[in-house]
Amino acid sequence: MVRRSDITYAMPKNSEHFDLKYMNEFKKVLENYRPSDESLRILRQLTYAILVAPTAGGRNTIINELTKTGNYHYIVSDTTRPPKYRDGKMEEDGVNYFFRKEEAVLQDLKNGAFLEAAIIHNQQVSGQSIREFKRALEESKVAISEIEIVGAHNVMEFKPDTLCIFVLPPNFEEWQRRIRGREVMSEVELRRRLASALKEFDMALKHDYYHFVINDTLPQAAEDINQIVHTGDKDIERQRHGRALAEQLYIATKAYLGRS
Repeated sequence: MVRRSDITYAMPKNSEHFDLKYMNEFKKVLENYRPSDESLRILRQLTYAILVAPTAGGRNTIINELTKTGNYHYIVSDTTRPPKYRDGKMEEDGVNYFFRKEEAVLQDLKNGAFLEAAIIHNQQVSGQSIREFKRALEESKVAISEIEIVGAHNVMEFKPDTLCIFVLPPNFEEWQRRIRGREVMSEVELRRRLASALKEFDMALKHDYYHFVINDTLPQAAEDINQIVHTGDKDIERQRHGRALAEQLYIATKAYLGRS
């Protein structure tokens, strides 16, 4: 099991920060967290695909494309942070996240009512409530969500048949253009996100259960993921190409950050 404390990233002092009132309590309950037996029973009955990606990887755009088919239910995560102004508008409750009070999330974790949850950037707790998976099961749809990589590895412990898909930008230059086009950010914030991405590339390359999909064009990326979900097979050439690209992005990101 990947310990959540191993991949919580430090937030620079001059960045927007939201303190966790119950930080110690969250650390304690997450240290050896396990979903309840009823939660695990629900999870065993459905197909679940998770999309992992570096910042501005396009996961939400791809998920929106897939949900238009009517065959997917997007698992909206819970979070303790307040809504942010992103992509030109304020985030909406129940659409981007379920924005909840710390006390409510903490109690649900104690009851085993999440698949997984993690402390993100040492400032918030985010995770996937079992109530969303129950809804997918009732609608006979494929559950799909975007998730941080620390959560992805812990999901595999409780639901090992999960389809883990790592979404990649087509190249480093286009990736940087997409990051800057998404929202205004300082160089400090950019470097923080790239440092997180560096860890994500490294972890994905170390685990053979990832399906690598390149998000060059939206229709093709969505089709590739739909194929993976319905066949479970890895396209050998696509995986070879995707893994090579992930390695290139790792090297380029490391160079940008000035690390040897």
